[in-house]
This record gives sequence, C-alpha cells and structure tokens, in this order.
Amino acid sequence: MSENARKIAQYLLQIKAVELSPSKPFTWASGIKSPIYCDNRKILSYPQIRNYVVECFSQLIEKEYPSADGIAGVATAGIAHAALAAWRLNQPMIYVRSKPKGHGLQNQIEGVYQPGQIMVVVEDLISTGKSTLKTVEILRNAGVEVAGAVAIFSYGFDKAAKAFEAADCPFQTLSFYDVLVEEAEKHGYINKSDLITLMEWRKDPDNWKK
Repeated sequence: MSENARKIAQYLLQIKAVELSPSKPFTWASGIKSPIYCDNRKILSYPQIRNYVVECFSQLIEKEYPSADGIAGVATAGIAHAALAAWRLNQPMIYVRSKPKGHGLQNQIEGVYQPGQIMVVVEDLISTGKSTLKTVEILRNAGVEVAGAVAIFSYGFDKAAKAFEAADCPFQTLSFYDVLVEEAEKHGYINKSDLITLMEWRKDPDNWKK
C-alpha cells in the first residue's frame, strides 16, 4: 500500500472532501443510501494538497501510460484535475461532456485532438465507473485511443472493476476506500463500530439500509 494513497486519504479527511456518517447516511443522486460522501472539488481550494495530487497524477501517468500524448477530462468534476495534470506533463488536454452542447457547434468533445492520438482519461472519483466509461466510449468512437483512466479516489466496487475489464480499459486511482476507512479509524474520525458499518456498506451498497 503506497504512502501516497495514505497521505491523500488523510488529506481528503482533513479538508472534508470525504465525509463519513454511518449513523445518518447520505443519499446519492442515484438514490443509493451511503455512509460516505466524496466531493473532490474541495481539493482545488487547498494549493498544497492540489499540488500534491497533481504531482501524484503526473507520476502515475508517466509510469503506467508512457505512450500517452494527451489528457482527457470528464466533465465536470474531472476537468480541473485534467487541466492541472496536462499542464504538469506538458501535454494537450481536452474534455468530454456527458452529452453534446445544446448550441453553437454542439460539441461533445471540447478541445483539439487527432484520430489515433493516445489519451489518458482523468476523473475525480470512480464509483460505478459509468461516467468514466461513457467518456472512454465517446473518445474511442471519435478515433482516439484510450490508454486507460486515472482518478483521485475509488470506492472499490466489484461492479466497477468488472465494467472496466469488460470495456478493456485499465484504471488506477491515487487512493481508495480500504485505505481511507483504515486511516479514518486510525485518526479518530470513526470508531470500530463505524468501521464495520462502512465495510458492510461497501459489500452491497445497492441494498444497504433497505
């Protein structure tokens, strides 16, 4: 388990980019009841943490995807992190909308790219993987070769891993759920009972609390 993963987990907890509430669950947009809520946009407001994340992204991309020659952000939360990573790597950057723009040129892919270009998709968070893989599909349909995807944090759902495997798209995250809940318990954000609840939720989030 890398030190980077632990450090980012600690940062996410410190700035409340991740909030844990086993006794009063959050409701996600999908309707899922969850004891955890993640908003990595908050990272952008903390220069030291933001710079650390950018450095970790650049190291990960250079190591895992050395052939990549471009960065693609997932709208909207992934755009800023993609732009920062592209700047650090001195690579071109584009971003992909969930649907085409409703006016003007009606673009779905914003920016300049070439068919055959090899890109890495940058996302802030991977839950089910649906939005990330939709971006991958859009890029591939446009002739872009997707080397893989990276994100700041992942819940580690089995269905996400299976979805990425089915799409033949490797992915890595800077930190992940098991590390975060371990660090949360270690530093007093939650107790042992909360830890058990959080791990039970992750096993079957769709049916938890039903």
